[in-house]
Amino acid sequence: MNSKGKNIAVVAVSGGMDSCVTTAIANKNYELALAHFNYGQRTEKRELKAFNDIAGFYKVDKKLIVDFHQFKTIGGSSLTDGKIKVSKADLKNKNVPTSYVPFRNANILSACVSWAEV
Repeated sequence: MNSKGKNIAVVAVSGGMDSCVTTAIANKNYELALAHFNYGQRTEKRELKAFNDIAGFYKVDKKLIVDFHQFKTIGGSSLTDGKIKVSKADLKNKNVPTSYVPFRNANILSACVSWAEV
């Protein structure tokens, strides 16, 4: 809780539509604490710009940028490995898409929870 008696919401923000909407909803009742994650993704610079734009729009003071560049080293995803072709979206395909980054979201969630506990 902050000095104004408002609870704080930690929101993971990539800069895409989902994180924009989540930030807007959280902003209604909470003080925002925005977290962004760089993991060697092809769109890293653009996502970071969008994160900063969103944080600026909501005048957020609490910002955290975390580097998970081990995902680029680990590889296995077309998002982090330029040698792997990005597959086209196909909802009928039962295989894991090439853009899947193994266990990425769990790492993002654990970092957000760690920050929230503080």
